[in-house]
Amino acid sequence: MKRPRLRLRRQRAGQLEPPRPPRPSRSGRLRLPRTRRGQRLIAQAVMVGTVVALAPATWMHTTADGRVRAASEVPAQDVAMVFGAGLWNGRPTRYLAHRLDTAAELYRAGKVKVVLVTGDNSRAEYDEPDAMRTYLTERGVPDGRIVSDYAGFDTWDSCVRAKKIFGVDRAVLVTQGFHIRRALALCDSAGIESYGVGVEEPRDANTWYYGAREMVAAGKAALDAAFKPDPTFLGDQEKGVQEALASADG
Repeated sequence: MKRPRLRLRRQRAGQLEPPRPPRPSRSGRLRLPRTRRGQRLIAQAVMVGTVVALAPATWMHTTADGRVRAASEVPAQDVAMVFGAGLWNGRPTRYLAHRLDTAAELYRAGKVKVVLVTGDNSRAEYDEPDAMRTYLTERGVPDGRIVSDYAGFDTWDSCVRAKKIFGVDRAVLVTQGFHIRRALALCDSAGIESYGVGVEEPRDANTWYYGAREMVAAGKAALDAAFKPDPTFLGDQEKGVQEALASADG
């Protein structure tokens, strides 16, 4: 009888452990269907989601199939398009420098006559096209054979402006291998017949990052190709490409 009295005294003193909280209900857990019909519906939904997610990338690769070449093998065209890829302290980043090196190589080999550099100049202190022009002239491309597009804010804008503003119908596109198929597909949708030179890069962390980003960008590219929105800036037609070609032929 001593233990019950001790227990009673502890209850009065509030020394007993507090009651345990009730266990959470399992009703909120996700339960997979147990019937074959339900499991089949889940499998079909996963398959449809996978197809939808991969459709833009499949479209890009199908459109660009057979048109990605090495610089030494790409068919000659009048114009090479180089897409901007950022600046560091006012100079082209490593990726952009490699694109420009390839464009200069194409020019020296007689594969192209004019280089159209297209990039971002939305701020006075940030001027991709002029930095690209300076880099090319330092590598032997005459200034008169370089044309600048200052409103190439993304790949779609660059392709549409090359067609509608600069009158480019055919071109060699120069960019990294992870980006070239998207560029080809979008320029094709904009009405430019093109081949592409995919600049190879070492397999580092940045390359994997940009490769993964392309999977996301493929969705936007598919929407751009389907709905064909106007670029951020359109404006009047410019004769820079035609004049540069005329001077090259003269």
